Amino acid sequence: MKAILITEEKGLKLSEVPTPAPKSGEVLIRVRAAAVNRADLLQREGSYPPPPGCPDWPGLEIAGYVEKLGEGVTRFAVGDKVCALLGGGGYAEYAAVPEDTVMPMPKNLSFEEAAAIPEVYATAYLNLFRVGQAKPGETLLMHAGASGLASAVIPMAKAFGLYVITTVRGKFKAEKIGFLGADRIVDTTAEDIAEVLKEEAENGHPVDIAIDCLGGEALGRCLPHVAFGCRWIQIATLAGDISSINFRTVYVKNIRLIGSTLRSKALEEKGKLLSELTEYLWSKFESGDVKPVIHAVFPLERAMDAHNALARGENIGKVVLTVE
Repeated sequence: MKAILITEEKGLKLSEVPTPAPKSGEVLIRVRAAAVNRADLLQREGSYPPPPGCPDWPGLEIAGYVEKLGEGVTRFAVGDKVCALLGGGGYAEYAAVPEDTVMPMPKNLSFEEAAAIPEVYATAYLNLFRVGQAKPGETLLMHAGASGLASAVIPMAKAFGLYVITTVRGKFKAEKIGFLGADRIVDTTAEDIAEVLKEEAENGHPVDIAIDCLGGEALGRCLPHVAFGCRWIQIATLAGDISSINFRTVYVKNIRLIGSTLRSKALEEKGKLLSELTEYLWSKFESGDVKPVIHAVFPLERAMDAHNALARGENIGKVVLTVE
């Protein structure tokens, strides 16, 4: 089968690799679409290797048809339309996936839309509700408002009754993400996020939960202005790994600094999370109340173009690869 391999020069190349055979408890999926994530870019750069046992090629979320069932699989049949969360290996014509991380594809969605669900919505649900323990009336800071993750988190938080502050870089993006429903969109090329959080706290909206993929020096400057008991959830450090933090602020305000990644979770935990996600969100997808936001679609052989689009930060929502 064809798959996208990472080259020694940190590029991407369409290559021939053996087609996987499903092991006991696995589903072999004929991939029709695979979404692109920041984790894929980090893997290509050599800083985010796949979990042990996963293929070397990238790809965390896919949609397609069930091609073959491994021994003991009971929830699916050959020909079923499905989407799935992977530890890696989605940029390919086929993927063998544990049954627990495969979900029926929501009705009325395209393969491209369905591929944009598993990783991003599971990450949103994990950090907003399981880790963040979100409650109606609280204030959420969601960085990188134009990202695929934010396109899931912001509507989900608003539907649950949270006040949402988000950040973007540039007036164009601020205008483009208005439809997501955030209460305040901060253009960090024109405003200092720490000063904005201070203002919001004075106006009755101190941050109770932050989902931060940026980190960097701004993190430490923001903490004095968050709510007592704030849950600051660090999921990546795209703006830098180092920040200066006054730890007196942390213990006086009972701030919890929490590192969180979905990819490192145990298979059993991922399965439970996806089961909850299917139960609570699938009807919303099928009714059209919740809809994945797709920025651009590229054929598999143009995976490097897809990575570049994400790296340039030009996307509003998800970038997806199609597999013919």
